[in-house]
Amino acid sequence: MERLEATSELQSRLSSLSFSSFPGITSKQSDSRPADRLQNTDLSKSFSQSEMEETKEESEQQPQGNEEAPADPALGEGGEDNNSAASCQLPAEIKAQMKPPTTWTSAALKELKAKLRTEKDSVVTVYRGDIMTVHVPTVPEAKKVCWEFATDGYDIGFGIYFDWSPVTSRSISVHISESSDDEDEEEELEGPVSNGDVEKGSKSHTNTNLAEILPVYRLDSHLSVNGGSHDFPGDGTYLLKFDNSYSLWRNKTLYYRVYYSA
Repeated sequence: MERLEATSELQSRLSSLSFSSFPGITSKQSDSRPADRLQNTDLSKSFSQSEMEETKEESEQQPQGNEEAPADPALGEGGEDNNSAASCQLPAEIKAQMKPPTTWTSAALKELKAKLRTEKDSVVTVYRGDIMTVHVPTVPEAKKVCWEFATDGYDIGFGIYFDWSPVTSRSISVHISESSDDEDEEEELEGPVSNGDVEKGSKSHTNTNLAEILPVYRLDSHLSVNGGSHDFPGDGTYLLKFDNSYSLWRNKTLYYRVYYSA
């Protein structure tokens, strides 16, 4: 009995003991620490896993970002190219809308030659193989350019072009260029060419600012006066070409005049 009473008393003392009986340890702290540790451990694990997954996704998406990053400037550059292309194509649209020239012929051959013989620089010789180009810039005081010409004895090629490049001089000038064709090409062009065929000089033009108003044709300017006019399409320079590049042996005496009209 005494042992049983001692045992029950010991059990009652043990049951009455609490964590508050020990200094520095509370039941709240004891309950919270394991939970905190468990919670922190779980969060760290979940965070590290999610962070690894996000890092992996970002690493997979990074090349796409690198590919897309220069895409915007490329599109921007493309847009600028399109705009510049559109601005370059604007003259081409104007070229397509250019009016054709007004041309005419006259039998007053002797009268024109007699008149031009008295005028300075109106009678010239276009040597065999040469092309004489008369540069006629547009002027604010006029609205059209006019021309008349004739030759002695033989025909000559004639064509008109318009250069859209900015005008640097308002004075009419004459330029002579020698044909760079070899002898075989000249002999081929020297053969019979029907009136109305385009001459070789009108086929090759690398200047993108150049618009063709009248292709170079061989005209019977020794039989009649050839003349015409053309309204200014804008600010630029007319190129009147007198083409004798197809001739191997014959020089051509040319009577011509170019003038403005309102």
